[in-house]
Amino acid sequence: MPQNINQPSNQIRLTNVSLVRLKKGKKRFEIACYKNKVLEYRSGVETDLDNVLQIPSVFLSVGKGQTAPTQDLAKAFGPKTPLDDIIMEILNKGEMQVGEKERHAQLERVHHEVLDIVAGKLVDPKSKRVYTTGMIEKALDQLSSQGGGGAAAAAAQHKTDEGKQGNTGAATPIVTVNGESAASKEKAVKEMPTWTGVVTTKSAKSQALEAMKALIAWQPIPVSRARMRLRVTCPTSVLKQAVKGPAKKMKKNEVLDEEEDAEEGEGERATGTVKDRILSFVEQVESQETMGQDWEVVGFVEPGAFKGLGEFINGETKGRGRVEVFDMAVTHEGD
Repeated sequence: MPQNINQPSNQIRLTNVSLVRLKKGKKRFEIACYKNKVLEYRSGVETDLDNVLQIPSVFLSVGKGQTAPTQDLAKAFGPKTPLDDIIMEILNKGEMQVGEKERHAQLERVHHEVLDIVAGKLVDPKSKRVYTTGMIEKALDQLSSQGGGGAAAAAAQHKTDEGKQGNTGAATPIVTVNGESAASKEKAVKEMPTWTGVVTTKSAKSQALEAMKALIAWQPIPVSRARMRLRVTCPTSVLKQAVKGPAKKMKKNEVLDEEEDAEEGEGERATGTVKDRILSFVEQVESQETMGQDWEVVGFVEPGAFKGLGEFINGETKGRGRVEVFDMAVTHEGD
């Protein structure tokens, strides 16, 4: 006669799952999800919880099939908190455990997204043509292999300066051509943007911004931000008015479309009329004309100057002027 096997009623065996864990109230709670569905849910691609959860239950241990007692859930999340709200909190705030294959697939996905964004935003400064994702990838690999771009260069410069100082036997610090000491130069190098590779803990958009900053700062290949094509409309009655004050300096790195290497004097533009100030923001004028009571100019603007231009138009025209973006990144395709 076979022996009876007693299995606890609160044990549910699940396999082939991705676990999401949340520690709260000195206990760790888990939910069992389908692989790759958690990321889709958090990014907004998947909205149906039935397609995310393998079973709508909260566990103390999915591996052991041990569900969380009601009193533990009430103590940690509150006695009146519905089970669905508990599951949502764990799903949104918990740490996700994935296998090696899923982790590698996620890393590859983010890697390709970063390359696509960077390749669409950077161009050759002379030809204004885009680089292929392969060329961008090689340039970023070059930076990461050098310790982010700055670490290796700073260390090499430091060793060179130490060697020069040791050969001369002088106790005074080495001074560069522009009057900066070796220490200050090394510090400046270390403060430059670096790139160490793609991670899965940050969004592709934020990592693409970091990659662009590093590429522009270190120039492993000649790159610059692609210009924006836009139209500025301003009432003719305002054009000849004198500017009320100096232009506000741009804050660097505020948004993705602002450029790290914007010139320091960008915010201190020449004084004059409102029209002069608007044209000083435009790098290349495509056309300008007067239509009735409005003056329009279409041209190309560096991404770093876009916010300053918008603020100036709103401030000087009291909302009567406007800036319309035709193309966020103007590039040239082909040979």
